Amino acid sequence: MKKVPEIKNLFHNIPDKLPEELIEIIFQKENLKIERIVSKGHFSPPGFWYEQNEHEFVLLCEGEASIEFEKGETVHLTKGDYCLIPAMVRHRVNHTSEKENCVWFAIFFI
Repeated sequence: MKKVPEIKNLFHNIPDKLPEELIEIIFQKENLKIERIVSKGHFSPPGFWYEQNEHEFVLLCEGEASIEFEKGETVHLTKGDYCLIPAMVRHRVNHTSEKENCVWFAIFFI
């Protein structure tokens, strides 16, 4: 008999205080990783750039944020916005909502 899958919710089990960004791996297999990321006023440290070997698809499910790219472009995301960040494209988070949680759904793949 097959087991019924456990149902979870992106918006549940978020701590009231987030001294650090909350990153949880929802699913991972060979060339695929799915994360839930919760931010609240968090941003990348000055001078820090993400430069990942995999592509990153991000969907902002709640809140507002902005992502800066090394070439000078900044994109602003609001609830429901998504984008694909190609592998090896240097980027950083330079703003997330401070008054409400920023809930991200991120898919990393090769």
